[in-house]
Amino acid sequence: MGEDVGVRTFSREDRARYRDKVRRCLDVFAEMLRESRFDVERPMTGLEIELNLVDDESQPAMRNADVLEAIADPSFQTELGQFNVEINVAPRRLTGTGTAQFEEHVRASLNAAEEKARAVGAHMVMIGILPTLRPEHLTAATLSANPRYALLNEQIFAARGEDLRISISGVERLATTADTITPEAACTSTQFHLQVSPAQFADYWNAAQAIAGVQVALGANSPLLFGRELWRETRVPLFQQATDTRAEEIKAQGVRPRVWFGERWITSVFDLFEENVRYFPALLPVCDPEDPAETLAAGGVPKLAELRLHNGTVYRWNRPVYDVLKGRPHLRVENRVLPAGPTVLDTVVNGAFYFGLVRALAESDRPLWSQMSFSAAEENFTNCARHGIDAQVFWPGLGYLPVTELVLRRLLPLAHHGLDRWGLDPAERDRLLGIVEQRCLTGRNGATWQVETLHRLESADHLDRPEALREVVRHYVDLMHSNRPVHEWPLP
Repeated sequence: MGEDVGVRTFSREDRARYRDKVRRCLDVFAEMLRESRFDVERPMTGLEIELNLVDDESQPAMRNADVLEAIADPSFQTELGQFNVEINVAPRRLTGTGTAQFEEHVRASLNAAEEKARAVGAHMVMIGILPTLRPEHLTAATLSANPRYALLNEQIFAARGEDLRISISGVERLATTADTITPEAACTSTQFHLQVSPAQFADYWNAAQAIAGVQVALGANSPLLFGRELWRETRVPLFQQATDTRAEEIKAQGVRPRVWFGERWITSVFDLFEENVRYFPALLPVCDPEDPAETLAAGGVPKLAELRLHNGTVYRWNRPVYDVLKGRPHLRVENRVLPAGPTVLDTVVNGAFYFGLVRALAESDRPLWSQMSFSAAEENFTNCARHGIDAQVFWPGLGYLPVTELVLRRLLPLAHHGLDRWGLDPAERDRLLGIVEQRCLTGRNGATWQVETLHRLESADHLDRPEALREVVRHYVDLMHSNRPVHEWPLP
């Protein structure tokens, strides 16, 4: 969500000043790209996981302040809702056993945090949308104490001028309204970060966009919201609608949504930041005292604070990131398409598949995006969010086919090659990609397990929907702690 901001109101002068400053940041960024002032050696990968908190009855626990105080680890941070926290995992290289180190570190951190959370009456759940979440859990009182969230809520509704309408038609149908952005807090995700050079950025971003649908199909884990069975990855339409600043008339004019797949393949990272400035008004027009042009002219590294803050309020599924670490600027692709969970192992498997496949495609002699329209990639993304691992997708040279067939025939060998290029240990590569293969062969991911478990509890055990949803969460948490990959999870 970007950097913290304090409670304040914004004047017309603030907005004019911010618009000027963010455009100056964009000019400085362009100059930095021309001069190649970026860290491109030893590229790192990173990981963030958003988590839900539940009580002993599998209901949302509005305790993140207490939980964070008990954990007392700066890797864990607040998120939008009081029933959310986030873990930021230290970046590392993929060479050797890098993925195994990710898995070991995350499991150890979460186990230690879970033990401390229990002491204050909460448990951590890695899941895309918590099945027991109800509309009454998502009110203004649910927002975390960080003033940034209240300010975002205020600014989004000031731009809209009316309540949010959430309408999702899936297996069942949901239609409701909200007078805050807290429905966004229902969407808990996993974010993969990949450091790339300016020269490579467009290829990696385009590759990430091209495979976004496949990622969602394999990793879907959000089929239930407010007691309804909707899309296999309901996070996608919910997130799009819960942060929409556009009234109906503005939508009809073709104004872009802030949760955005995009509309074209790019040739430079500059394209994305320039689109952000050109298409989206400021939500949080907070100006930093630094003059980026002066800093650059003096041989320093500008923070580009306004450009970064603005970028943090445009929710691309693959987001460009400019950051400065130890005095050196770098660029990252932030891959935001996947839900949290089901296990740490499944998360690392999803990461390995993504990192391997995106590298193989980015380094291909004939770019995939030269053979495929951008609208086809977006259509794949929507279809895969709706249907999950049962989706049909379009792929150049193959036409329309089941996503599992595409992965088994074409994409797993590419991911295998890409992980070799990263220098990942062959045994580790085969362990992780073997789990992707088994997901495809069994047709089982987090979403299918949740739905099949719900249906079994309702039919065989004759539970009503609310009680069945509590049982889904209870079984899910037990299996999550086992760290068995989700395709091996039994039904109760």
